[in-house]
Amino acid sequence: METRSPREDGQPSPARVRPGGPAPLLLQTVHEHRPGLGGISVLKTRGTVDASNARLFSEALAEHVAHAGQAGEHPLLDLSEAYLACADAVRSLDRATGALARTGRALSVVQPRPHVREALTSAGLPGIRVHATLASALDALTSRAPAREPARERAGGPAYAPARPAPGDPGW
Repeated sequence: METRSPREDGQPSPARVRPGGPAPLLLQTVHEHRPGLGGISVLKTRGTVDASNARLFSEALAEHVAHAGQAGEHPLLDLSEAYLACADAVRSLDRATGALARTGRALSVVQPRPHVREALTSAGLPGIRVHATLASALDALTSRAPAREPARERAGGPAYAPARPAPGDPGW
């Protein structure tokens, strides 16, 4: 007997279609204080970022980054429970982190699912730095000294790192 993924009419099998459509987008900000690092602000994202809510996501992320900057906190984005469903979702990240990239900084993105990590890596967004774990993101923040940034610029390298695995994230 032959098994097919799509039905005869070309549609996916009912088992592969999520009842009710994509998961709703939920955003939650968590503030913490870490010894040796100071304040961190983590925007936890859950659900699907698609064309219908990409603008909302972009605005919420930009607001999160701006508020963290005003409060003297390190902003992080947790994508461990998020799906990026289209190119609009990736562009929403680029819009929200553009100001960081222009100032030579990047937003730490933590624990993206494999397809999200691949999309971010392929897009090469200059305002994003991908980390496998929260611990590796915090280690990277702790190890960044203000005196190191100008040294990278003088060496001819970019002042920011495009979306790619961060050092210390093995297996990415």
